[in-house]
Amino acid sequence: MKGFFITVEGMDGCGKTTQTNNMVEYLKQQGFDVVTTREPGGTRVGEKIREVLLDPGNKGMNIVTELMLYAAARAELVETLIKPAVEQRKVVLCDRFVDSSIAYQGFGRNLGIKAVEEVNSHAMQGCKPDLTLFFDISPQEVVIRKTRSEQEDRIESEAIEFHNRVYEGYLKVAERDKERVKMINARKSVNEVFDEVKKCLDLFIRKGRYL
Repeated sequence: MKGFFITVEGMDGCGKTTQTNNMVEYLKQQGFDVVTTREPGGTRVGEKIREVLLDPGNKGMNIVTELMLYAAARAELVETLIKPAVEQRKVVLCDRFVDSSIAYQGFGRNLGIKAVEEVNSHAMQGCKPDLTLFFDISPQEVVIRKTRSEQEDRIESEAIEFHNRVYEGYLKVAERDKERVKMINARKSVNEVFDEVKKCLDLFIRKGRYL
């Protein structure tokens, strides 16, 4: 059995967390050893970087600093968790990866795809997702479904124009790499969304002959 690397992407509030938990159980039922992680974070160093990046008190952070911090957390995660786990024939399921940086920093912050890819080429060390599930729902639809019971982090509290650019970035990523990035209609019910997820996973597993 081979190891492989799956990432989940989408706007904050798209339902990634719920579907990731469902995916973990489903993959375990198929006989896979599953490791879950997140970005930024997933390591001791990465979690400290996460605190800095998402702290509302750091609003106004230089956009290049932001890009570099995300890449730094990613480098730590790749080296200490993702690559070793895949080499041990495990499935790594990661909430966000470099596609988030393309969407949020490349498009949201207007740094451009090239700048994001150049910085992250060092951080990723050739590590790329085998499969990415993009939970497709617009920022406007997310606003309707989200509750305001919890304080928003630094990124979540950005203006809707920022989130619209991020969404545009995600659509561009999906268009550029249709083989890897699979669009999931996140506007449906939880069960309907997971049905789509399972179809993508089953096809990917069969195609790669992972079982």
